[in-house]
Amino acid sequence: MAKAVFHKGQRVYVKPVATWAVIEAVNPQWVKGVEEPLRVSYDTGLGRDFQAHELAAEEKDPHKPDLIETENWRVLRAVNRLAADSREHQHPFPGTYPVVVTDEKDWGGWRVPMAEYDRDPARIEHQSRIIANALRLMRVAREIIEFAQDNPHETPAALMDLARQSEMVLAAIYHDPKPKLDASNVAA
Repeated sequence: MAKAVFHKGQRVYVKPVATWAVIEAVNPQWVKGVEEPLRVSYDTGLGRDFQAHELAAEEKDPHKPDLIETENWRVLRAVNRLAADSREHQHPFPGTYPVVVTDEKDWGGWRVPMAEYDRDPARIEHQSRIIANALRLMRVAREIIEFAQDNPHETPAALMDLARQSEMVLAAIYHDPKPKLDASNVAA
């Protein structure tokens, strides 16, 4: 009996080929009458399927904790000292602008130039709420994935589809592939 060790979208080191790759598909081999797959292979797009013992997961830096676990982003209102009184009546929160802070010292985060805020303040306010709640959405996505993995037979098809979509979103966030150089984008 085997269980999947890696998941779709995960970056792994392929030992026989000595290169890094992203798992494109998890292929369980089922046997009739058995509840768990007999073996699981992984398609990395390198020409053949690999077994778990041929792959190695990326090691996380123990000194760098996961953002989902440690951070709590929030919207902080900063005073807009340069705003003219004539513009203030258009703003949802006159005299201020949103800053999404990502650390305890209220330094790091997302800020918007005043000209951008003046152009469409409602849009910028909406974006700030989206960014501030992104970590909460990532936590929800992770919980959906874990529930579907822990209860594969009890998970409804619609929820399983949401789990797959959540996996793809988190994979895109954590494993953004580096752009490959080709002749068209190399300066001569």
